[in-house]
Amino acid sequence: MMELNAQPRTILGSQVKSLRKKGFFPAVVYGEGMDSQPITTSFIDFERAFQVAGESTIVTLLMAGKKYNCLIHDVSYHAITDKPIHADFYAVRMDKLIRTTVPFMFTGESSVIKNDGGILVKVMHEVEVEALPKDLPHELNVDLGLLSTFESKVLIKDIPFPSGVKIMADGDEIVVLVEAPRTEEALAELEQGAVSEVADVKTEQEEKRAIKEVAAEEKE
Repeated sequence: MMELNAQPRTILGSQVKSLRKKGFFPAVVYGEGMDSQPITTSFIDFERAFQVAGESTIVTLLMAGKKYNCLIHDVSYHAITDKPIHADFYAVRMDKLIRTTVPFMFTGESSVIKNDGGILVKVMHEVEVEALPKDLPHELNVDLGLLSTFESKVLIKDIPFPSGVKIMADGDEIVVLVEAPRTEEALAELEQGAVSEVADVKTEQEEKRAIKEVAAEEKE
């Protein structure tokens, strides 16, 4: 289990910008039976832990001589640099079931995509699960080799899940599928529409990032 050193934090609000300039990362830890506690840790150490653990693997927070088994949660990012600027650490009980989302990892190769020009369509990128903290998987593998025809689909029930993990989704939900190749005319129409759509999405994402950044500062 990955460990991360942290210290209680007294610098709050907009003043936390001074911490970031010194290489620190402001966060907060809370959980069942404990009050919310502002904390700080090394930005480099947080990035390393987050890259390994994501939001579905337990990280042990070491602070003031105590250990807190936590899930990293609700990470806020800078609107321009896209770097994390704040995060919550949710302290969990190791003997109590919890729910969280686990990302899918798409592995293998589909013959119909490789040889016949099939188009891969990822319908789901993550799924909600319930498990004891020790049983939470970091990711769930989806074998693209199961996609052998243009009618092929991989459903929730087709994915092997670890023992002790309950999937909170219907077994018939589609995770990934294959579509037949599109004609040149269809591709041209799709590309024209995509340019406008990407611009709209980019603007919307920037607005959401800015709102979330402000919310993070208010939380601090």
